[in-house]
Amino acid sequence: MSSDESPQFVTTYEDVTNVRVHDPGRIARLAASRRRRTVADTDGTMMIIAADHPARGALGAGARPDAMASRTELLDRLREALAVPGVDGVLGTPDILEDLLLLGALEDKIVFASMNRGGLQGSSWELEDRFTAYDAAAISAARFDGGKMLTRIDLADDRTSRTVEDSARAISELARHELIAMVEPFMSSRPGGPGTPVVNDLSPDAVIRSIHIAQGLGSTSAYTWLKLPAVEDMERVMDATTLPTLILGGDPTGDPEAIQASWARALARPNVRGLVVGRALLYPAGEDVTAAVRTAVDMIR
Repeated sequence: MSSDESPQFVTTYEDVTNVRVHDPGRIARLAASRRRRTVADTDGTMMIIAADHPARGALGAGARPDAMASRTELLDRLREALAVPGVDGVLGTPDILEDLLLLGALEDKIVFASMNRGGLQGSSWELEDRFTAYDAAAISAARFDGGKMLTRIDLADDRTSRTVEDSARAISELARHELIAMVEPFMSSRPGGPGTPVVNDLSPDAVIRSIHIAQGLGSTSAYTWLKLPAVEDMERVMDATTLPTLILGGDPTGDPEAIQASWARALARPNVRGLVVGRALLYPAGEDVTAAVRTAVDMIR
């Protein structure tokens, strides 16, 4: 694309489909010409909107089990959130990021690519979080900023060993491309036995243990960041690492003010460098996406 040629963005979702049918190469061309912001362009504190839950079959948000079933509604909400001043970027899978790219919503944004979505919600193999989306080479080719991986650790499930090994390999590969590895670890279990829902242990001691396992993965930790829940005793929890950390939002259940207060307590720690929040901001109580995102932005600025 020449310097005087404007990007070929689209304006409707019908146009998105038409490009995918008639000109799929436009996605790579737009990625190559996209105006970028990088982590180095920030003060190190970031507000990132997360949108990678649907690829794992997790469509619920709050009281709505099918909240994210409509792709166009999700894209509407994402575009509204990304337009709020102070929002630095987005985390997503290829399908969502490429829709946003075609719509021009990724200009001047930091972009994290979701890598392992194979631990489908409710599946018998859920804890084996296989890498089914981006890999390091694809993230580098798209000129994105890093890759995120879910790393759930169940000491009673043999499949955890594969998840840990695959996460370590992905961290090493991202580092070779000088890309951030955003690791989201949990100590997890199925307290009801095989086939029952996976439960993440959010006690401070369990989060601390997950931190130590996660930060030791890969051939270098130079590019590793953590993505952690806001839990009790965050001063002690964050003393477990020197790695930059972003706080995840989780499902928007419970009192929104209490959730926001937990984020604020976590953000007070010097190695906590921002928020990665999806459902809690995209499907907030009261349905005012812009207001919910502004509140979150104000907390970290």
